[in-house]
Amino acid sequence: MAAQLIDEDPELAHQHALAASRRAGRVAVVRESVAITAYAMGDFALALRELRTYRRISGSDDQIALIVDSERGMGRPDRALEEARSVDRAALPTATRVALAIAMSGARLDRGETELALGELEIPELNPDLAFDWSPALFSARAAVLEDLGREEEAAFWQERAEVASAALGHGDDEELIIEDAYEDLAEEPEGIEIAESEIAEPDNTESEDAEKSE
Repeated sequence: MAAQLIDEDPELAHQHALAASRRAGRVAVVRESVAITAYAMGDFALALRELRTYRRISGSDDQIALIVDSERGMGRPDRALEEARSVDRAALPTATRVALAIAMSGARLDRGETELALGELEIPELNPDLAFDWSPALFSARAAVLEDLGREEEAAFWQERAEVASAALGHGDDEELIIEDAYEDLAEEPEGIEIAESEIAEPDNTESEDAEKSE
């Protein structure tokens, strides 16, 4: 019930999660639900407490990005980065690893380290021509940091990529997509969706140029 309500009514979702925790407080998923709804409510102290309990019960680091963001919410970006560095990122699922990179980038921004914030997002999953369910958030995070750095053309490119990926992902959250054009109809193929050559001008930067040459 809490998961169904969290987007429409976080407070009610939180109450459902708390009620469940009173009945089954030793069940990992119940503590996870309390943590997520507390985070949605802005109660970062409770979110942290419940996330740590969830991690202890489950033995999983799959909510490490939320732990990092909750530390940020408490105004502790240094602790956030320490938490992030305490896990083996190579052992994390891809979606979790991407979410952690975004959270670490945010912590760098909290410290006023904008260039380092950009560096946190330089991960293998940052490919403007492929979209997965985590791509829109990653692309948007990069766009926001580039805008903070005054690199407006690059920021616009990555924000456009985020919008293209988001639209394309309406065809399947777990599907790999080739996104080369924001404006053509999507054509399903066995291993993804290939779209005609992009009409969106790509900014002059080595990363994007290398990606094009490799094609």
